Amino acid sequence: MPYHWDFTFLLRYVPLFWSGVLVTLAYTFASIVLGLLIGLLVGLGRLSKSRLLNLPLIAYIEAFRCTPLLVQLVWFYYALPVLLGIQIPATAAAVMTLSAYTGAFYAEIFRGGIISIEQGQWDAARALGLRRWHAMRRVILPQAVRRMIPPFVNQSITQLKNTSLVSTIAVPDLLYNGTLITADTYRPLEVYTVVALVYFALLFPSTLLAQAYERSLAKGR
Repeated sequence: MPYHWDFTFLLRYVPLFWSGVLVTLAYTFASIVLGLLIGLLVGLGRLSKSRLLNLPLIAYIEAFRCTPLLVQLVWFYYALPVLLGIQIPATAAAVMTLSAYTGAFYAEIFRGGIISIEQGQWDAARALGLRRWHAMRRVILPQAVRRMIPPFVNQSITQLKNTSLVSTIAVPDLLYNGTLITADTYRPLEVYTVVALVYFALLFPSTLLAQAYERSLAKGR
């Protein structure tokens, strides 16, 4: 017996879909901003020759890059409170996990972009009498940022997709609200199809813009 599609009933749930989209975008934006700050600090720290500084930073990066984000979310929400002896709200656990996770990737992008600049640029900066920090700020970073932007954009797009996992700890994002609607209507096919289409509408234009920017950078070279 063929399935009878019916999307009309979803019209009364538009506010719930919309609030889910806003929550998803808010978590994406917050985790990207905090992740950039973490990534910058860790990435610059990784450039140090001190093993005492590098070892914990490497441990942080590899711990977050080599474990699933879903496991990290569950650990921060359920396990960390046991260690600290306090209850961590789902919103705080989600922001902390998403920011720390993407910060680990941003750190490697920062580090990779900086070390990709030719040694001759450092030598030229020193020849001009610039100290290391001034050389970094005025000579190295402006060139490195141009190379960092494409991977930053790609990682940020991935971060938008990653936010769907916060639904597992009852954060009312788009996917979680979709689950609520499904429980109320018993029509998962239409509901999750709309959820998928909304994610596609958010992500596809971003992907096209990222590709266009990468092509413009390639032409600029």
